[in-house]
Parts: sequence; C-alpha cells; structure tokens
Amino acid sequence: MTVHFIGAGPGAPDLLTLRGRDLIAASPVCLYAGSLIPEEMLRHCPQGARIINTASMSLDGIMAEIAAAHAQALDVARLHSGDLSVWSAMGEQLRRLRELGIPYDITPGVPSFAAGAAALGAELTLPGIAQSVVLTRISGRASPMPPTETLATFGATGATLAIHLSIHRLEEVAAELGAYYGVDCPAAVVWRASWPDQRIVRGTLRSIAADVGETMERTALILVGRALAAEGFHESRLYAADYDRRFRAGRADAVKG
Repeated sequence: MTVHFIGAGPGAPDLLTLRGRDLIAASPVCLYAGSLIPEEMLRHCPQGARIINTASMSLDGIMAEIAAAHAQALDVARLHSGDLSVWSAMGEQLRRLRELGIPYDITPGVPSFAAGAAALGAELTLPGIAQSVVLTRISGRASPMPPTETLATFGATGATLAIHLSIHRLEEVAAELGAYYGVDCPAAVVWRASWPDQRIVRGTLRSIAADVGETMERTALILVGRALAAEGFHESRLYAADYDRRFRAGRADAVKG
C-alpha cells in the first residue's frame, strides 16, 4: 500500500500529468482538496472508489482516513492543487506518515505560477532584464513569514516576483514594491489560472490595485517585474549562429558524416 501525493495542477483537468492520472486510476481511495481540485479529475478514479473531499477536514481526520486505507492495504491518491513542493501542507502529512510507517511517493504537478505566466504569454526570465523568479507570499493566519523573507528583501533583487496568497492585500503589496521596482513597473494579477473562468488584469504597480478593485479573492496570483512587458531585451546566445555548443556541433558532425 502506498499513499500517492499528486500535484493536480492549477485547475485545467488536462494539465494533470499522465503519471498522476494513472495513479488516480489505480487507487481505490482518493482524498482531494475539493475547494481547489475540479471534479472532472475524479473521473479518473476507478469504479467503486472511496472519494473523500478533505476541504472541511482536520489533519487528524485526513490521517485517520489514510490509516484506515493502510489497514486494508488500499492505495490512496492524495490530490493537492498546483505542485506539492510549495504551500501544499504536504510536509506535515509526510511527517505523520513516517511516524506511522506508511509508505508514500510524490508526483509533481504544474505550478500555478507557470500557469499564470502562460496565461500572460510571458517568459519570466529575459536576458538582461531578469534571470531569477522568486515565489513568495505575505504573512497570513495559517503561516507567518520568517523575518528575513520580506517583500523588501526580494524587491531589492529586481527579480520577477510571483506572489501567492496575497491578493487581499494587493494595494499594500504594490505600494511596498513600488519603492524598489518603480511605480511604472509592470504588474499583473491572474485569477484562477487555466480554469474556464480565468481572469487577467494587467497594469503597473501604480495602477494594479485600482484596476483589480475588489473583484478577485483567494486563488489569484500577483506577478511583478520588468520581464512581464519588456520588448527591448537582448536575444540569448543559446540560438546564436556563432554560439558553439556540443549539441549543435554533434548535428554538424552527423551531417558531415
């Protein structure tokens, strides 16, 4: 028996990985975060599967369901939205599974920041503009931020920022970052990236809070950085005709041969 932690992606059912789909189809028990996982993904569950929405459950309740499945030697598909490596609350579940001696594995998923960038049609790392992406958030009720991980700290780097779980304080976020990026810096908010009702608002740090207003909450991602709207950037050397790299040399040798 194994508990399969599966990153279900940002929302679109067809952004679930093939591995994730196959594990769901092979698991007699499925625990899913119902507030963020589209029900269409549950169609992959085998007939007669025990399907449990964990949205209103405590950690103790979730672990009790897993322990019951373990006692019956039934595999569990544990679905979380996006990718499990960030803000998934997976770590505390894994710790308990280790304590109980219950085996598990992890299948990554498409993260929300990647879906947001795709919706914007943007590369977040452009030559000469930004070569780093910071995934961060502001302090909330569930988890405070460490004192060294602040918007000011990350803003000073000039990196592209993907700010999660912070839409309720958008005006504050934009005002603080304006001191580092300039108030004319491009900013965007993507609400429910990849879902059928996805919404995108583009603006600058000066305008974005007013542009969004109070129409978005929860599953909205804030993206900030010059790369979001840059046009005057240098082309990378990767595809330059005179750039020597082993793969290109290999193709040339093959042609000569």
